[in-house]
Amino acid sequence: MPDPGRQNESHPPRLSDLFDNLPTAGSQLPQPDRTPPPAGSRRAARQARQASGAIPVVSEQAAQEAAAQQAAHQQFLAQQEAAAARFAEQQRAAAEQFAAQQRAAQEAAAQLAAQQQVAQQQPTSAPQQAAPQPAAPVPDSAVQPRPAAVEQPQPVVPLSASEPARRAPEAPSITGPFAITVTGSQAIVEQQTASYPIMAVPAFQAAAASDPAPEPEQQPTARTAAFEPEPARRPAPQERAARAPDPAPAESDPFGGGGSDGPNEFDSLFAAEADHEPAKKKRGKGCLISLIVLLAILGGIAGAGAWVYNTYSDKINEVMGWGPSKDYEPGQATGEAFVTIKDGDTGQPISTALNAAGVTKTPSVFYDMLVQKGVSPTFYPGVYKLQKKMTADAALKALQDDANRMENTASVPEGGQIKNFLPTVAESLDMPLADLQAAVKNPADYGVKATSLEGWLFPAVYTFDPGSTAKDVIQKMVDRTRTSLADAGVAAGDEERVLTIASIVQREGHTADFGKVSRVIDNRLQPGNTETHGKLEMDSTAQYGYGLTHDGAVSSWPWKAVKADQNPWNTYAHQGLPSTPISSPNDAAIKAAQNPEPGSWYYFVTVNLDTGETVFSSTYKEQQAAEEKYKAWCKANPDGGCY
Repeated sequence: MPDPGRQNESHPPRLSDLFDNLPTAGSQLPQPDRTPPPAGSRRAARQARQASGAIPVVSEQAAQEAAAQQAAHQQFLAQQEAAAARFAEQQRAAAEQFAAQQRAAQEAAAQLAAQQQVAQQQPTSAPQQAAPQPAAPVPDSAVQPRPAAVEQPQPVVPLSASEPARRAPEAPSITGPFAITVTGSQAIVEQQTASYPIMAVPAFQAAAASDPAPEPEQQPTARTAAFEPEPARRPAPQERAARAPDPAPAESDPFGGGGSDGPNEFDSLFAAEADHEPAKKKRGKGCLISLIVLLAILGGIAGAGAWVYNTYSDKINEVMGWGPSKDYEPGQATGEAFVTIKDGDTGQPISTALNAAGVTKTPSVFYDMLVQKGVSPTFYPGVYKLQKKMTADAALKALQDDANRMENTASVPEGGQIKNFLPTVAESLDMPLADLQAAVKNPADYGVKATSLEGWLFPAVYTFDPGSTAKDVIQKMVDRTRTSLADAGVAAGDEERVLTIASIVQREGHTADFGKVSRVIDNRLQPGNTETHGKLEMDSTAQYGYGLTHDGAVSSWPWKAVKADQNPWNTYAHQGLPSTPISSPNDAAIKAAQNPEPGSWYYFVTVNLDTGETVFSSTYKEQQAAEEKYKAWCKANPDGGCY
């Protein structure tokens, strides 16, 4: 219970008074009333609900924990009260210190006013300035005593910019919290090591205005003589910056009644003089040198950026999405295209086959789509009828639709080789492979004057009648080749040569470049060829003679052994055309072989395997530059299929 006597005590209310009625941690808690409640009362109903679990019963332990929490809260409030008391004591001490500084400033102002009165009472006489002549004797009564020299703390400032500084008597410094020195019409306040120009004293201004200008001294004297004025000058900026005005204001007006319209409050004693803006430094050659260095750095950065972009532009465009899309846009599909899927084909070879048939835009877009979606569909062997310029997603849906799988059909791929596509034909037609292999052994059975039917089986999709034999299948393919040769205007007896060139064109170039590739072959076969000296030096021919196919990664091929092998198809080792065609050319390749595009090219290289961009050159120096571009692309695309 609170003490009744405390109610009459005069003190400000405190937060702790609100908790005086609360029990402390050591006090005895009140015991609950355990007498049975009357039947039908609220207490009896509450106990019944508690017994049934509808209302949780508060245990004695919970009550003790609540009391402990209350005690901790009281301790926290006591700590807050002690902290508030310490803060109030600090504020009180600071206020007393501030009041003491104000009193000291007032005393200094009073001393300054008394010093002004003493200075006004002292007569100040000076001889009139005249022409040089012998000085007349001065009466003793006119001679003022000259006290000992005192170091003057600070130069003074003229009364105005248009009025010269006048000599005026000086007063000794005042001791105390502030050291104040009156010099002419200026008052200097010093505290510790700082000097403060106070203000122009009105009484001194009037006295100085009434006195004539004194004659300058002929002999140098100490600059701090008590009554000897010194030339006025404006303090330097660093001196003005070192002066910090005292914020303590004066309650009285020590300069009242001075007869001047100057400042009349003590705050003006500590008004800092406005600093003038320092003169701007002249810019010399340093700015020009800095500009040149900056331009050189920026030029170097721009050059490095250009080199990086030129070298890795394809990779940068692919990552940033700046380059052309690798896939066709929806709605561009048109025409027909036939794609053959062999038994065991997976996503990557099917992706290549789709691009070769003109279904997809790039060789890798279909496979990249499968990887991105994370799907692994099952592909069934056979010939599928699709459209050209399909998106990769649309091509996948078409390959999974059984309606697009053609029955009793077989296909020969463009640029295909007999040993590679013949098993697929047998599987598509449900025909023994041995029968087809026997059917192609003798070219004479089909009127072909050659050692092999390579190049004579035209690339297309064929549909056969039920009961067709192996020879029926091969004959239909040869007949289709004769039709293409005739359409291209190939003369009789020249078929094997044209087919051989066309087979190289088919394997070496893209359709748009067939005419240029054919011209390179024709130029190298000319007798006056001084660039390659009659050698075609085509990789496709050396690969065919060595037994390599495009089914594997070309980067793993033994290229040194391939080019050194002396087989009759290696155009690195032998001049002229290989002994037979190396693949099955289509109509465009046959026409290009018959009619090459005009040009002086001897070299070509594909510099971008994704887009098929090919550079044709007339000299080996130009070819070397193009090869460097190809190497840069391969470096930026390590998985692009380079070798």
